Amino acid sequence: MQPIFDFFFEQYSGYRTLFIILEIIAVIFGFLSVWFSKQNNILVYPTGIVSTIIFVYLLWQWQLLGDMMINAYYFTMSIYGWYIWTRKVDPEHYTPITSTNRREQIQSVFIFIGTLIFVFAVYEWFDKWNNWTAYIDTVTTAIFFVGMWLMAKRKLENWIYWIIGDIISVPLYFYKGLTFTSLQYLVFTIIAVFGYLAWKKNLRNDLRPALE
Repeated sequence: MQPIFDFFFEQYSGYRTLFIILEIIAVIFGFLSVWFSKQNNILVYPTGIVSTIIFVYLLWQWQLLGDMMINAYYFTMSIYGWYIWTRKVDPEHYTPITSTNRREQIQSVFIFIGTLIFVFAVYEWFDKWNNWTAYIDTVTTAIFFVGMWLMAKRKLENWIYWIIGDIISVPLYFYKGLTFTSLQYLVFTIIAVFGYLAWKKNLRNDLRPALE
């Protein structure tokens, strides 16, 4: 049992207790945020804001710039998404779940490419190309940027980006020594799959009256 425990958590032996506690709190609020997102519940944003603020601080301390930028962007988009989700499209209805149209798909591609260029420039400026994980960070950052933008706009396809990014992040964060965060992304992957199915069902139910 001890070797298994050491394999997963030995990397925390040199961490400050405060950092470990903060990571656990951020992970818990991250779980809540993704769960509320699956439930199409507005609480996705306040819980997400708490998680991202903590992760921005921790990732800055650990000099993981790509991951830090992801969470800083999450924080900004959480405020934007909070507004969109509470905005009424008419006197009775809030912004509904919809699928992306052609324009939004093209915008997603531009956001993805723009993020790749931006993160590459940041890593180049700070001379952070010292590990192969930096290249993976660049890609996952771009994936999550698109996913967060689509979620803020309440688009079904946001879940596809979350699933892809989460699957990549599980082994990536474990390699970086952030076991709790790695486990968080494993659970995120499972929730994201169910989130996609739940939103798809919700969208289908919303469309049914219009087809009848």
